[in-house]
Amino acid sequence: MFAFVVVCVKELNIIACFYIIILRGVEMVSDKQPMTLTGKAMLESELKNLITVERPKVIRAIEEARGNGDLSENADYDAAKERQAWVEARIAEIQGKLVGAEAIDPKAIKSDRVVFGATVVLQDMDSDEEVTYQIVGEDEADVKNGKLSVFSPLARSMIGKRAGDLIELKSPKGEREYEILSFKYI
Repeated sequence: MFAFVVVCVKELNIIACFYIIILRGVEMVSDKQPMTLTGKAMLESELKNLITVERPKVIRAIEEARGNGDLSENADYDAAKERQAWVEARIAEIQGKLVGAEAIDPKAIKSDRVVFGATVVLQDMDSDEEVTYQIVGEDEADVKNGKLSVFSPLARSMIGKRAGDLIELKSPKGEREYEILSFKYI
């Protein structure tokens, strides 16, 4: 039995978020970032594409641009070098995220409270509209597809709650109140 609690601390106008793993009653602070197995697979797929497809394509573009003459006035060369810098930076970024990732299978979670990986059905108390969100890692977040970052205000307000609990959320559109109708780990 384990659960995640996201904690955000504001120090010197910098907000740092980390999560605490509660495992059989023992609390541990981790600097690893949670992500679902699906999110990890997506990052690994992007990394593989960058290394095996994009990097060689950029190298070929640089070689072709070098053949076009003076490099100081060669726009193709400059563009290819900029693309190379972006590809290499993204490769390093993804590798860093994967090293610092805690991959979690939501199906393996058994909790009577909302924690990372939960798919939560909420009811907006003002409009009676029902919405469903899954709490996922930062890189997996896609609100239009019902995936909220674990660090988002709404997800943070749901963590630790149970079905039937009310959530108050301050947003740019004003204060909103939601009721957790149900949640599951799929």
